[in-house]
Amino acid sequence: MTIREAREIARRFDERKKLTDEDVFMFTEAMSFLVNELHDPRDMMHLGGYYYEIKKFDLALKYYEMAATYDYDPAYECLGYIWYYGRTGERDFKKAFEYFSKLMEKGDPVATYKVADMYKNGYYVEKNQQKYEEIIEKLYLEVKNMDDPFDPIPEVFTRLARIRIDQGKKDEAIDLYSYAKEVLAIRIKYNAFFGNLNIMKWLIDDLYKLVDFDVKNFDFFDMYYLLTSPHKITFMYRGRKQELESVVEDGECHVCFNGKWFRSRDDFYKDACIDDVHLTAIHENMFDFTVE
Repeated sequence: MTIREAREIARRFDERKKLTDEDVFMFTEAMSFLVNELHDPRDMMHLGGYYYEIKKFDLALKYYEMAATYDYDPAYECLGYIWYYGRTGERDFKKAFEYFSKLMEKGDPVATYKVADMYKNGYYVEKNQQKYEEIIEKLYLEVKNMDDPFDPIPEVFTRLARIRIDQGKKDEAIDLYSYAKEVLAIRIKYNAFFGNLNIMKWLIDDLYKLVDFDVKNFDFFDMYYLLTSPHKITFMYRGRKQELESVVEDGECHVCFNGKWFRSRDDFYKDACIDDVHLTAIHENMFDFTVE
């Protein structure tokens, strides 16, 4: 295998929507080859990111740590997440705080809100709600004018919304959640990573504690709210009627979409497709959502 061949394999892999076991094997072989040949931390992060997305966190940790030896900032962020959430089965808040703090000092907004979370929760550092709120308030001023959906606008806005709720500022909280939802929907269209879907789920759950749900006017992501209880829902996509139903069994809400069952609303949003295309990638083309 040559470097050029390996790059082409990786490029084709990243562009494909439906992957075979052979595609995965060739991609991991190609990326391992590039890592060993070029020692480029970007390749290490690419391969580590793939393993993180499919939840093989031990392998993700291996390549993130490898990239960190080159003082590569994105590796510090990813390592912070691994240790903060205990992705490999062990939480280490000291390591998480050190990695996030290193980036916070460089002005990284993601690391900054994670350091704030650690003060809020008392992870490794003493719990300090005032410091948490001060960091988030300051960070909001930095991110509110950003326009890239992959900037941490939803993460910061949802945190500030919860602060506003505690302050009794319900209308401000609703506005923050609504804008965060718009930005996050664009991000998910291009990257339906489980972390982004979780943020949307929690956002919708929180938003509809503040406002009444309008069954005559809702969209694809609003269905997170409906899919916690039994419902029959239809919508239109390219002139075709699509049907889904949620049922509760043993305390768990299962979802059936066009005859295929999903164990939960999480699995539905992660895996549901039309013509082998994930719904998250085409949600802007769905209309006329109706509760039957």
